[in-house]
Amino acid sequence: MNEESKNAASGSGYHVPVLFFECLNALNIRPDGVYVDCTFGGGGHSRGILEQLNERGTLIAFDQDADAQQNLPADKRVVFVAQNFRHLQRFLRLHKFPKVDGVLADLGVSSHQFDEGERGFSTRFDGPLDMRMDRRTQLTAAHILLTYPEAQLHKLFEQYGEVTNSKTLAKHVVQHRKQASLKTISDFRALLQPVVKGNPNKYLAQVFQALRIEVNDEMGALKEMLEQIPQVLNKGGRAAIITFHSIEDRIVKNFFKQGSFEEAPDNPFVQTEKEVLLKVITKKPVTASDEELKRNPRARSAKLRIAEKT
Repeated sequence: MNEESKNAASGSGYHVPVLFFECLNALNIRPDGVYVDCTFGGGGHSRGILEQLNERGTLIAFDQDADAQQNLPADKRVVFVAQNFRHLQRFLRLHKFPKVDGVLADLGVSSHQFDEGERGFSTRFDGPLDMRMDRRTQLTAAHILLTYPEAQLHKLFEQYGEVTNSKTLAKHVVQHRKQASLKTISDFRALLQPVVKGNPNKYLAQVFQALRIEVNDEMGALKEMLEQIPQVLNKGGRAAIITFHSIEDRIVKNFFKQGSFEEAPDNPFVQTEKEVLLKVITKKPVTASDEELKRNPRARSAKLRIAEKT
């Protein structure tokens, strides 16, 4: 491992890339190929890709968070797209790269987003109830809590946060939101206090996860991006996706396996013929080594799945 690889793998103060070497191996990088990093963030994975490209290779980096642009290297092989990866195909065509050799997406929230209190992602700091990854959009966590009807909040906490008492929580929020101030994280924590179940830190993390997913339409964006992968990959090109919770992982697993997001019916009498456009490379997801977990505990829930265009 050379010094550049070590530096890229350890990341910057902005973000430590997870499953760094596993991702680079997954992509089967050709030195003159075209590769997409859908979640540029701190640029760790991107720097690893660039190191393996020659002067004819190209890296296209997407990130909807304006803060990520501060990490861009001065490298003429990099094309930066300040957009959500749900617009993958449109911006690849716009930049005259209709086909690429590999697509990487690390779906985790960057360490920077968690560590900047004013972004509202973390329960550790006080700050506005924001949670927008793209601050050009309008919907915030505060707006959801103040305006969503009880049934919608219940569904949101149950599906995206797997909160044990999601129905009670939704009812409690609706009953008390008119009297409570819900501008800041500390306001919200005070409102939640009477209904917290089990470990308070875990409970809050689940509630915050649910809100963050809704604010950023993370599941919608992921599905749109995945549907475009078979169209944008060259034959033999690879897609490598890192997920951080079971909802994302199930979506990626099902799409790679059968080209749809639903579980295939386990019925021998029902034959559904569907053209398979991707070959699954990882029967089981790749997870972080013990060595990586010591360095970066945030990698604990990371799962890498890989597929190849047939």
